[in-house]
Amino acid sequence: MILLGLDPGLGTTGWGIIAADGNRLTHIGNGQIRTDSAMALATRLLAIDLALTDLILDHRPDGAAVEEVFLNVNPQSTLKLGQARGVVLLAASRSGMEVGEYAARLVKKSVVGVGNASKDQVHAMVSRLLPGAKIAGPDAADALAVAITHAHHLASARRIPRQ
Repeated sequence: MILLGLDPGLGTTGWGIIAADGNRLTHIGNGQIRTDSAMALATRLLAIDLALTDLILDHRPDGAAVEEVFLNVNPQSTLKLGQARGVVLLAASRSGMEVGEYAARLVKKSVVGVGNASKDQVHAMVSRLLPGAKIAGPDAADALAVAITHAHHLASARRIPRQ
């Protein structure tokens, strides 16, 4: 089963793709979709959608998972993050995939073992769980962590068949 993990953001949306065979995970790819802050909001959201659509068409994942929104101190930042997250959810669900949603604390706990892990700890554990993967940056590492969390939850629900 091929799984797409997404860490939404208006400036940078991280993505990671893994293959899951039971509890065995294999890295397929990862990266970051960046938008220019000088562009209009609608144009930035469209850029995220177009890039994700291309990614989904290229890799044909069987499922996707998205990190949930956390509240920022600045309400405008939270609103913009929510809009980017909406585009990410739409792009994933438009293709007919089942989309899981996970809180950041749950992702960190699933991958690192503690819910308050730092970005460096998440990156280090993702690198250990997916040996040889060249991770494109912190947002890509977070996206891979979301995909890993989704794979573990599907496996524990016995929904990933062994091949």
